[in-house]
Amino acid sequence: MARSDLLISLVRAATNGDRTMLRTTVETIAAEERAQQHDALADRLTRALNAQGSQVAHSTQVAHGSPKVQLGRELLNQITPRKTLGDLVLTSEVRQQCMELVEEQLRADLLRSHGLEPRHRVLLSGPPGNGKTALAEAVAEALALPFYSVRYDGLIASYLGETAQRLARLFEYVRTIPCVVLFDEFDAIGKERGDEHETGEIKRVVSNFLLQVDALPSYVVVVAATNHPELLDKAAWRRFQLRLTMPAPTAEQLVEFFSKVFHAAQIQTDTKKLVQRLGLMSYAEAMDFVLDVQRKNVLALGELVPSSLIEDKVKLWSKRVGAAPNAERSRQAVAKIRPARKRPKSARRTK
Repeated sequence: MARSDLLISLVRAATNGDRTMLRTTVETIAAEERAQQHDALADRLTRALNAQGSQVAHSTQVAHGSPKVQLGRELLNQITPRKTLGDLVLTSEVRQQCMELVEEQLRADLLRSHGLEPRHRVLLSGPPGNGKTALAEAVAEALALPFYSVRYDGLIASYLGETAQRLARLFEYVRTIPCVVLFDEFDAIGKERGDEHETGEIKRVVSNFLLQVDALPSYVVVVAATNHPELLDKAAWRRFQLRLTMPAPTAEQLVEFFSKVFHAAQIQTDTKKLVQRLGLMSYAEAMDFVLDVQRKNVLALGELVPSSLIEDKVKLWSKRVGAAPNAERSRQAVAKIRPARKRPKSARRTK
């Protein structure tokens, strides 16, 4: 503890000219302490670092009534990573890029010994329900890092300038701990600044985000996900070192997905035939179908065979709200995974 007390004293007494190098050093030490679950010490270092002229520290009351400085923690939801890269059905390009990112982070010391830093900013785009959030979670699991999702309900404020202040507070917290941070629905704060319909406030937020993300150390992995990449600011695109597209799954990918999840649930079925009947859908919809089958299987107490369970669910699924727009996609799915049948000779037209 003597070393930490000395560092705190040095931070408080540092002159403006010395604080840049000292700040970087203390942030690194705080991150190491958090990684070792020494949260109390890391909090003390961070509080001392921001004590001189900082406007971002604030206090909240914990259960016992004693104040505890959160430094942006209240703007994040922590999620325990459960999905792995092996659980996901990804295109070969996306899988390779993610594996390279994980390797760079795990071998960061080797890169730094050669004057290089690992990549740590990722942009995921594509239609909803196709694995963007799951991929961010899987990356956190592969790196064995805490996984945080940004809470926009706490971040976005109605008062002028307050959103930018909260965003700064959020980044102050995450930069002190190695972690993976997900900005889901990123277009909410990363919109094009040239849009004449947007207010000056959102432009200030975008500018603040770009400055903050540029200053992040490489041990903080930032993942931004959006369903509307066309709305993003051009400068925001440039900040991300990896820009990956998460397309809607093909019929073959759905077959692979159903095979994985039904195998894990210990339910046997012909997944190829299942996809022929259900047609194309997002991974989220496919998972909803699997969960419906699992629920019915549990409630049946083993009295129904898997084939009848799935048959009943397929019939109900085909009549669900929103199924009609997928009719054409369903026919395309069947055509992709089932070869065309030859017509019998008797059915051929005679000349």
